[in-house]
Amino acid sequence: MRTVEITAFGPAENLRLGERPIPQPGSGELVIRVSASGVNRPDVLQRLGHYPPPPGASDLAGLEVAGVVVRGDTAAMAQAGLAVGDRVCALVAGGGYADHCVAPVAQCLPVPKGLSDIEAASLPENYFTVWSNVFDRGQLKAGETLLVQGGSSGIGVAAIQLGKALGATVLATAGSDEKCAACVRLGAVQAINYKTQDFVAEAQRFTGGRGVDVILDMVAGDYVAREVQCLAEDGRLVIIAVQGGVKAECNAGLVLRKRLTITGSTLRVRPVAFKAAIARSLREQVWPLLESGAVKPVIHSTFAAAEAAQAHALMESNRHIGKIILTW
Repeated sequence: MRTVEITAFGPAENLRLGERPIPQPGSGELVIRVSASGVNRPDVLQRLGHYPPPPGASDLAGLEVAGVVVRGDTAAMAQAGLAVGDRVCALVAGGGYADHCVAPVAQCLPVPKGLSDIEAASLPENYFTVWSNVFDRGQLKAGETLLVQGGSSGIGVAAIQLGKALGATVLATAGSDEKCAACVRLGAVQAINYKTQDFVAEAQRFTGGRGVDVILDMVAGDYVAREVQCLAEDGRLVIIAVQGGVKAECNAGLVLRKRLTITGSTLRVRPVAFKAAIARSLREQVWPLLESGAVKPVIHSTFAAAEAAQAHALMESNRHIGKIILTW
């Protein structure tokens, strides 16, 4: 099979096409002939040597794929309602940068009706992450207010759309007026340009001083103290990345007085059973939204697999709105 290899830790140019034997599925697994692979920030971190794959996972980058099932554990597939020849998308712990990929059956979902494989490949990493963190950990409910940091990212566009579709009022931050306008088109009632506006002041102004109920944060660092300020009573801050640094200080008195919850998670290392539960929730509650068009994939760019270095360079430039996809 064709692969995209990290030939050495370092710049995007270290990504090169390679070849390996097609992997064989184990118990509870299947093999997908991949037509599209999602590109995500963790892939860049892995290329830089900062995010190694968990034990037992492929050393290839790539956390989400879409394509056709070509073989697998027949009993497990039957139990999941899948068969050879089905179009699926899957969340994987590694190995997605290849034209064949092994995936746990429980982490596979049918391609939503009406979507292409390119669109389907944009779903698993972001939608598993958003569901687990915004709705499971953050307990966002209809009628509440959600603030999405980095609203024009792949995770951001998923969080904005899902929050709105499930009855929340959504605010978002982004780094340019163009990105802010995109967030509003996706369903945010207000987008805050964090380079020219204070998101704390804007969130407080919008909510009449009450604050927001849930914040999805990919920054951490000095954002945490400011986020504590703009949370409402019983608010929940969910941290999913630390692009602004791993160290943070905040007013613990506010945490106590407002009964705040500060939590966080990473998904890649969690067991299959945990991810399977998320997949079931997505199939039941989110896939109908995708099939009806209430929620839509946002694809910024596609690159042939041989152009993976350019795809990573675009990711690192932060110029994109939505997802970057490799095609095979």
